[in-house]
Amino acid sequence: MLKMAVLVSGGGTNLQAIIDRIEDGGITNAKIEVVISSKRNVYALERAALHNIKAECIIPKEFKNREEFSKELLKVLDFYQVDLIVLAGYLVIIPEIVVKKYHSKIVNVHPSLIPSFCGEGYYGLKVHEAVLFRGNKVTGATVHFVDEGTDTGPIILQKAVEVLENDTPEILQERVMKQAEWSILPEAINLIANNKIAVIDNIVREKR
Repeated sequence: MLKMAVLVSGGGTNLQAIIDRIEDGGITNAKIEVVISSKRNVYALERAALHNIKAECIIPKEFKNREEFSKELLKVLDFYQVDLIVLAGYLVIIPEIVVKKYHSKIVNVHPSLIPSFCGEGYYGLKVHEAVLFRGNKVTGATVHFVDEGTDTGPIILQKAVEVLENDTPEILQERVMKQAEWSILPEAINLIANNKIAVIDNIVREKR
């Protein structure tokens, strides 16, 4: 049974998508061991409570420096003995000590088709604002493994979403979540939980 830590910073819609797929059998051989939030009083924590999932708040600004925060985050992850870390709208850069210890065991969902509109500064609505400013006709979402870079790890799954003429960043964000993020993040977790993929030469391949 794959034990997951899901890291959040807000409402937790991607967390809910994972919970729903576990409960309806879309994800097998996996469970959420703990939800870790970078903020207090966010709805993601209520979602965890409603499903009897343990939750922790580790707030970066409450530590005297980045190093102390990093140590605490690693300590909590180790305590729960997780096999996979899922970044589900987590708006904090993952500390290097965590990336190194959990190499190839951290996945992130990004609201664009990487390598477009990704990297430093591209998060949340900023991604969708950039897509609309550029005049893209298609956008989407990407699930990838996390490495030492920003949105540079091996791509697991992608799904395209059409950009419509009258879209605002908020409308486009909602469509990308509904049509892409909420489906490919659980799908990627299920592939990992059932040992269906491997990273070979920095490319994710299906096992045969």
